[in-house]
Amino acid sequence: MDTELSWGPIFARMALQFLPVWVALIATFAVSIHFRRRLGLYGKLFDSPVGMLGFGLVMFWVFTALFANLIITHDPLGQLSGLKNAVPGSALQDTKGDTLYPYYLLGGDSLARDVFSRMVMGARRVLAIAPAATAFAFMIGITLGLPAGYLGGKLDTVLSFIANLVLAFPVILLFYLLVTPEIKDAGYLFTVNLFGAEGSWRASIPNVMAATLFLFPIIFLTILFNSRYFTNPPMRNLYVGITLLIGFWAYSGLAFNADPTGIFSMDPNLLNVFVSVVFVNAPTVFRIVRGIVMDLKARDYVAAGQTRGEGPWYIMLWEILPNARGPLIVDFCLRIGYTTILLGTLGFFGLGVSPESPDWGSTINSGRKLLTLFPHPAVAPALALMSLVLGLNLLADGLREESLKD
Repeated sequence: MDTELSWGPIFARMALQFLPVWVALIATFAVSIHFRRRLGLYGKLFDSPVGMLGFGLVMFWVFTALFANLIITHDPLGQLSGLKNAVPGSALQDTKGDTLYPYYLLGGDSLARDVFSRMVMGARRVLAIAPAATAFAFMIGITLGLPAGYLGGKLDTVLSFIANLVLAFPVILLFYLLVTPEIKDAGYLFTVNLFGAEGSWRASIPNVMAATLFLFPIIFLTILFNSRYFTNPPMRNLYVGITLLIGFWAYSGLAFNADPTGIFSMDPNLLNVFVSVVFVNAPTVFRIVRGIVMDLKARDYVAAGQTRGEGPWYIMLWEILPNARGPLIVDFCLRIGYTTILLGTLGFFGLGVSPESPDWGSTINSGRKLLTLFPHPAVAPALALMSLVLGLNLLADGLREESLKD
């Protein structure tokens, strides 16, 4: 029978489990530093020690999410007899041939699940939602913020009022209303037939919001390509056609669960969380974009574009937006961090993807009741969440520092 491990061997074994991550990090840094002069703002990031540190922390968890199946030592949902609330380094009492690993490196939680494996797999949960939800929020904020700031008038007044209305509502209460079962399960059930596939669609509040919000990426990309290639009809038709085809294919699966191939689909709980995060973040992005556009629209290059007869959307998307990329990239990194914290908060209050999910918030919540006796089930995922958010903040600081030098 194996004996318990001390902290030295525990850290050594964890470092060995993360070997694919170390190799990927070294390769990424080596290639990026070698070609940094050709990589624009990304390359300049490696001239900033703060930016490099933040980038390293973020990429550590990105590679952890990618290689999670190689890193975990046990099934994150599996329960082993005798390892309930086990201390770090606990040995399995009955090591069988099909056992992945003979130890619970960071101990077991109250349901005898491996804390180390849940922490690792939690990175995949977080990074599968936070960047994508933030990107959706940015496409919504940019699509609405550009015309609000550039055109002004009643359009700006109405959109700003709606954004302020959402921002004025308490975030946690808003999440609770959108994710709680009493709200998300209420509504009428419809049968939807898209692209020859029939699926059921419940017209609850989160589902209606999904059907509305998921239209904006299609609208944004369609307007982007149409304005760019307006004078070149063949190219315009090609790019717009591809956007509409793939866009509505994905839209049918994500919003209506009617993708005939099943490639684009989302678990109902995940959909509710995703929509909630997008809905909360979009108004803030809208206000940022609107403010930047109101400042930049008075610049000379905008007046020159208007003199050349360029359309409003071309000026907004291809003249103003590229010059706002610095602040927006920085805010994008920060907003992923905010979203990570929000996801952790949802999981902590039991409103996350699912109660048994290995996401960090749920894992912290399941371990918090044992803090006085066994702190490791809550401390490990809390440190993981903190390090990812810290990395995103440092990365944003590095990007801001380098963008100001342009």
